[in-house]
Amino acid sequence: MYAVITTGGKQYRVEKDTVLQVEKLDAEVGATVEFGEVLLIGDGSDIKVGAPLLKGGKVVGLVEKHGKGEKKVIVKFRRRKHYLRQGTHRQHYTQVKITGISA
Repeated sequence: MYAVITTGGKQYRVEKDTVLQVEKLDAEVGATVEFGEVLLIGDGSDIKVGAPLLKGGKVVGLVEKHGKGEKKVIVKFRRRKHYLRQGTHRQHYTQVKITGISA
């Protein structure tokens, strides 16, 4: 059984025991989170599609840890104008293990 959920402006295809990194959530490590915005649930040839969300669909996960992603370098440069700006960014994330999918 699998599901397609949306969180943090992105969509994820998840199955039971899948570990994924989503945009940072306000939840403590070890807490249970519930994703109510389910777009699709599939089980073999039985597929339920929402329009746009599936009523009664729910995906439950366990927060494993919070962290920062890899460092991204940002460079703004204008040639021959004596202009150079450099910076970096590390996006915060929450690692979630999916524990259950229900229609």
